Amino acid sequence: MIKKALAVLLIILAIYWSFSAIIPSNISTIDAPDNQFSTQRALVHLKEISKETHYLGSEAHSRVRDYILKELKNLGLETQTQEGYAIDENGEFSKPINILGRLKGSENGKTLLLLTHYDSEPHSSFGASDAGSGVVTILEGLRAFLNANKTPKNDIVVLITDAEELGLHGADIFVNKHPWAKNVGLVLNFEARGSGGPSIMLVETNKGNANLIKGFTEANPDYPLGNSLFYSIYKMLPNDTDLTRFREDANIDGFNFAFVDDHFDYHTALDTYSRLDRNTLEHQGSYLMALLNYFSEANLSALKSIDDLVYFNVPLFKMITYPFSWILPLFILAVLVYVLLVAYGFKKRRIELKPVLRGFAAFFSAFIVSVLIGLFGWKLLLALYPQYGEILHGFTYNGHTYIAAFVCVAVAICCLVYNKVYKPENGASLIVAPLFFWLVICGVIAFKLEGASFFVIPVYFGLLSFFLLLRQKKPNLILLTLMGFPALLIFSPMVQMFPVGLGLKMLVASTALVVLVFGLLISVFAFFRHKKRWGYLFLVLGLYCIVSAHFTSDFTRERPKPNSLLYILNADNNTAAWATYDKKLDNWTAHFFDKTLAESKIENTFASKYKTKLEYTKKADVVLIPKPVVEVFTDTVIGASKVVEICITPQRKVHRIEVFADTSYVFNTLKINQLEIEEDGRFKFNSRNTNKLLTYYVQDNTPLELQITIPKTQKTEFLIYEASYDLLDNKLLDVPARYTSMIPKPFVLNDAVIVEKKLKVN
Repeated sequence: MIKKALAVLLIILAIYWSFSAIIPSNISTIDAPDNQFSTQRALVHLKEISKETHYLGSEAHSRVRDYILKELKNLGLETQTQEGYAIDENGEFSKPINILGRLKGSENGKTLLLLTHYDSEPHSSFGASDAGSGVVTILEGLRAFLNANKTPKNDIVVLITDAEELGLHGADIFVNKHPWAKNVGLVLNFEARGSGGPSIMLVETNKGNANLIKGFTEANPDYPLGNSLFYSIYKMLPNDTDLTRFREDANIDGFNFAFVDDHFDYHTALDTYSRLDRNTLEHQGSYLMALLNYFSEANLSALKSIDDLVYFNVPLFKMITYPFSWILPLFILAVLVYVLLVAYGFKKRRIELKPVLRGFAAFFSAFIVSVLIGLFGWKLLLALYPQYGEILHGFTYNGHTYIAAFVCVAVAICCLVYNKVYKPENGASLIVAPLFFWLVICGVIAFKLEGASFFVIPVYFGLLSFFLLLRQKKPNLILLTLMGFPALLIFSPMVQMFPVGLGLKMLVASTALVVLVFGLLISVFAFFRHKKRWGYLFLVLGLYCIVSAHFTSDFTRERPKPNSLLYILNADNNTAAWATYDKKLDNWTAHFFDKTLAESKIENTFASKYKTKLEYTKKADVVLIPKPVVEVFTDTVIGASKVVEICITPQRKVHRIEVFADTSYVFNTLKINQLEIEEDGRFKFNSRNTNKLLTYYVQDNTPLELQITIPKTQKTEFLIYEASYDLLDNKLLDVPARYTSMIPKPFVLNDAVIVEKKLKVN
């Protein structure tokens, strides 16, 4: 009984250790030594930067830029700004203003570049985490570095980009147009997709990662968190950072450091100074100081490699690495050892066919049932709580409670299923099935997802447990528990991270991992007689979490509901409408719509990456919104083509102009505000998947000027939307303020006054 209790305590300790080793538990104080990073000093900057929303085109945008420039000058850096027009592959167009600073090194090697961005997401985010946290990490980290009174070998350049949220525009103009970009050897980029939790290291490279990972390991950060699987997943997602421009456009390698917990704050009005996790900021600072000290002295010309390393973090050892060339040998060796152990077990009659088959049935049943619960359980909850659908990024305020619930239910299923096949002497027979399934997974990984090949490491410890069960009639339970530590230390954080970072639809990954880890620990659990009681206990805990989540499923001041509202004026027929993306109306939006009304007569032009559309529309009173002046000039006809110039001049303070044109139209050439757009460049204007031609993010009410060359016989019609983010402040509309339990919905055009106008070019 004592050994079993100790085994349980060791398992709990391993899980706790797996989380505590990946993020600092204490933050540095305001009076920390001058040559050390201080989170409290960094927070002084953050409080100033995140006072107001500061997206490109906002009033606070230039104030934040001036503050950062002043702080870089105070550090003694050579500073400058860079501005220019940029367009991305989706037709998002803006004129970012980058902030740059440079510290000269003692030698003439490659440059180390520290990267983040200062613009916040339009229009309601305060940008404290994304990416004010990156700005203040760099400011405070450089201050501490300079107070060590040593001159680095390499030049250090600080690049704090603009318009990252609009399409990596600031990074685009730096990489492709600034002379300093030519000498960059390595980039350290600091980002956020939430407001807390540990920061994950992601390598960004076009070729091998071997030298980058070796350098990272030698830099020896205190709390490394990263593995080669995370980057494999990152590359599959439709999310990029500024570092993507460096890799794709200039073949410059780098590291991303980004935290993803409290994902519900991402890009919302909740991304504030008070909600940023202080331990998270400490974690970012620990990365920067270690890597800044190391790479400021390293040979940055020697980072390119054709070789890749598998890498993963574990407590105590920090980062473990081995070359990709080991993947297949390690897998083949594991298979051979498994086959030999199974053969040996049958020969010595330590395992028997019937219990082995029962073990296969038990493991397969537990796995399938848990996966189905993870897959369909969340869909059921979405049906029961349709309000969750209003949180577009898919991680609810009570998301951690749901993770705990599904984990408990998966453990309960394992206990209840294995209770049916329990016999004290069956431990060796029962572990045959989990090891077989693990080897199948490792085989698929070895050929299809090499970054996850470290999954084979816990399998080796599982094989060692199998050997102990075969060789000893009474194997040491504590030793068997220790053999399960690698699985617990590696995979416990992943059980939480997948649904946090990718949304609760990934609860299926959590339940699957729970069963897989349980299978590797079956050598321990096989000795527990009362698995049914354990099953019922975890089932009760799971149900408790579900009930607890129910009581936090509503929206309150602490858990505000995202909602949306647009006022759209058609300048051609002088009609107007209210519109919303919300599928579920609330007490605020109900003022503008009938709850049974879903006319949706407005063309779906304001979609997002989450495939949103206008769900409700209703006729509104027409108010006198100043309409843009649209001027058209036909300059000349050359052969079969004609050149047309269009100027759209706002007559009110606006923030974006969207231009739509049918995909069937031919544009021989396109210039936007004198920037010539190449059809074979990033934005392929004749190969669009949608009717959207471009979105122009306006600064200082600068007009949008288009110069197009089209076939002279082509009759071209444009649909123009001019939008301002002042719906709630517009005195002509008198829209009441949101209730305190609500926030603007992110990722969509929201709180906007829109003027719609058609333009025909004959």
